Amino acid sequence: MKIKFLSLASGSSGNCYYLGTETYGILIDAGIGIRNIKRTLKEVNISMDSIRAVFVTHDHADHIKALGHLGERLNIPIYATALVHEGINKSYCTTEKLSSSVRYLEKEEPMQLEDFHIVSFEVPHDGTDNVGYCIEIDNKTFSFLTDLGEITPTAAHYIRKANYLIIEANYDDEMLKMGPYPKYLKERISGPTGHMCNADTADFLAENITEDLRYIWLCHLSKDNNHPELAYKTIEWKLKDKGIIAGKDVQLLALKRSMPSDLYEFE
Repeated sequence: MKIKFLSLASGSSGNCYYLGTETYGILIDAGIGIRNIKRTLKEVNISMDSIRAVFVTHDHADHIKALGHLGERLNIPIYATALVHEGINKSYCTTEKLSSSVRYLEKEEPMQLEDFHIVSFEVPHDGTDNVGYCIEIDNKTFSFLTDLGEITPTAAHYIRKANYLIIEANYDDEMLKMGPYPKYLKERISGPTGHMCNADTADFLAENITEDLRYIWLCHLSKDNNHPELAYKTIEWKLKDKGIIAGKDVQLLALKRSMPSDLYEFE
């Protein structure tokens, strides 16, 4: 079975990821415009009719923008915890409220969607409720941790399971400290329910990387407090300190904030 992965956008302005087979797939989050989603998928020959579901991590605007259209107009099931669904329908950016498309998840209760074995799990962030996803398909495990303030034991467990890891490297600590954001926002971002900085992500990966991990995609990069090259280099250097060579022992990539990635295909 050929497995496809695509980041449609990954940053503080919007997040959306595709994971699928040659015939169908799912989205993780839909925080960009529906036209952008349709155009990007069409460019890589993925039909909207092949999208079986959307799985939502939390209810912040940059993760839910297109859910109303996807769920209520295209009749695509929207999976999230009950609290996330509550937050989605209260959000200012959900102009089309979810109704018939609502599907509920319970954290760490596995579900099966065709060939996808999917588990949601708790991550520390300041949405109404917050999850990461561990998705197994054709003996390949993808773990998505797009927004989290720190790596808890639960998050660490699902990171270590991954062959393919999508993990946040949101900000550079010095850029955030020296930048123009007000004090309360800096504290929110750097706090335990905020976001991961490059250095903390690097430290964890260097200490916990497994031989089964093949790809690391750095996601949800800040527009104002990070650069893709800086995020990449921070993780690359820390891995090198442990004798792990990016590009040889593990593939390492920083995802683009507002542009699609390459389409990755795995046999």
